[in-house]
Amino acid sequence: MPKALTFKGDKKPSKKRKRPDEQGADDATSTSLIRANEPPTEAPEDDTWVSADTFTDLSGPVLLVFHTSSPHALACDQLGAVFASKLENLVEGNPASAEPHDVRQVFVATRVVGSEGDVVFKGCNGRYLGCDKVGVLRVEREAISPEETWTCEASESGVFRLRTNRGRYVGADGEGPKPGVRGDVQSLEGEDLPESTVIRIRMQARFKPKLKVEKAEKVRAKISRKELEDEVGRRLEDDEVKKLKKARKEGNFHEAMLDVKVKGKHDKFA
Repeated sequence: MPKALTFKGDKKPSKKRKRPDEQGADDATSTSLIRANEPPTEAPEDDTWVSADTFTDLSGPVLLVFHTSSPHALACDQLGAVFASKLENLVEGNPASAEPHDVRQVFVATRVVGSEGDVVFKGCNGRYLGCDKVGVLRVEREAISPEETWTCEASESGVFRLRTNRGRYVGADGEGPKPGVRGDVQSLEGEDLPESTVIRIRMQARFKPKLKVEKAEKVRAKISRKELEDEVGRRLEDDEVKKLKKARKEGNFHEAMLDVKVKGKHDKFA
C-alpha cells in the first residue's frame, strides 16, 4: 500500500499511547458487549428440601426421618449395613425441617410403574434397600426383587409408613442415643401401629410435581410489555397487556393474541 508523501522538515505524526485507565475501559466495553451477546444462563436448580405429601411426590433424593425423641434418619454405609443416623440439620428438633448432612442418609426413590403405592430406594452404594424374612434391613442387591419393593402408606398428616412385602413395617427400635432399625414391626391385636413406624419423607423441591408445575407457570407467565407489543405490531393498552399475560399463564395465549391483533385491525380501519 503506497504511503503519503513526506517532505524534509515535516513533523512526524506522534503515536498516541493509551493510558492504562483507557485501556481498562475499552476492555470493559468489549467484555460487556460479549456478555450482552451471550445467551442467558439458566437459573440454578432448586436444591432446597421440602416434605413429601403424597406417594406421587416421591422421586429423586429423599431423606427418611423417624419420629424419635431426637430425630434420626435411615442410613446405610458402603458395605450395605443399615442404621439410624442422628440428624444435625434441623430447626428446633422439628423433623419437618430436616436436611441431610451425610451422603449416607440420602436414598434415591423411584416409584414402581403400574403400582398404586410401591417404591424402591437406592442407597449411596448404588444398591437397593431390602428386608429379609426376619426383619433385617440391608442395602446389598443390585437387582430389584419383592424384598426390595416397599409399599408406601401415606396419611393425611403428611407422614408415611413403609410396609414390606411380608406385611410388616419399618420402625426405629428404641429411644436411646443410637436407636436400632427393624423391618418386622407389626401392630398388636386391637392396637394401632406404634409411633416408631411413622416416617417423614423429605425430598428436594425440584423433584416435587406441584412445585415443578408452579415454577413452569411462573416462567411461562413471564413476558415483558415490549415483547408483547413487538409480537402484536403496535402499542398496547394496559388492559390488553394484562389480558395477554393472564392468557399466557392459563395456556390460551395464541387465541388471546389473535383477538388483540384482530381488534387492532378493526380500530385501524374504523
